[in-house]
Amino acid sequence: MRAVVQRVRWARVRVDDEIVGSIEHGLCVLLGVGEQDGEKDLDYMARKVVGLRVFEDEAGQMNRSLADVGGALLVVSQFTLYGDCRKGRRPSFIKAMEPQRAAEMCDELVARCRAEGLRVETGRFRAMMQVELLNDGPVTLLIDSEKQF
Repeated sequence: MRAVVQRVRWARVRVDDEIVGSIEHGLCVLLGVGEQDGEKDLDYMARKVVGLRVFEDEAGQMNRSLADVGGALLVVSQFTLYGDCRKGRRPSFIKAMEPQRAAEMCDELVARCRAEGLRVETGRFRAMMQVELLNDGPVTLLIDSEKQF
């Protein structure tokens, strides 16, 4: 699994001019699921996203997690994170998981984050979405479950 995680003041996702997910202070997670991803990847990504200490404490240090600051998550599926641009000019997406299984993996990640007591909003899987956000910091991190080992 790959994720682009941004600390945001607000974020929302639209489908056909309808806001389908919206948060205030928290994290926007663009999530890609790879063809080889499984239970270990889900565990890793859920732990990382929920536990990231990227919010400032009283001393201005990034020491607080979403739960510590009462933040929320906006999780948006994005298979293009598995785009391979090494050859030619058109990306290849053969490393992305097939859509049905990828949707199940995204749903499971969302369920695990909600089980930790977090408010989690989502986009709409396989829809054309417009994601709007105000990056706070800016703080943007890349997380790849393949790199956990």
